[in-house]
Amino acid sequence: MAKTILAVDDSGSLRQMLVFTLKAAGYQVTEATDGRDGLEKAKQKDFDLVLTDQNMPGMDGLTLIRSLRALPSYARTPILMLTTESSDEMKNKGRAAGATGWLVKPFDPNRLAEVVHKVIG
Repeated sequence: MAKTILAVDDSGSLRQMLVFTLKAAGYQVTEATDGRDGLEKAKQKDFDLVLTDQNMPGMDGLTLIRSLRALPSYARTPILMLTTESSDEMKNKGRAAGATGWLVKPFDPNRLAEVVHKVIG
């Protein structure tokens, strides 16, 4: 059975690129439009990996990560940040919140597929 990924980003075009890239790599992808939507979808179903943007209206990525880590079913789930933020300070905040890894936009589709495969197989 294909591994499942929750892709959380407020940009519809970016979500489309993520879905296209990850489905081509053999994963099932569920989209969420922001952190709140992502949290609700994560509560309804367990995903093998969460991929989230940082800067989103309503609930940002760091808040989403902290909220997911508070749920027993997401205590060990890999969570990758995919964001334009690349400062060491922001990366440290991501690690402190519970992020597993960090990718910077714009992303290289092959590199994204490589990282996801390394993290969840």
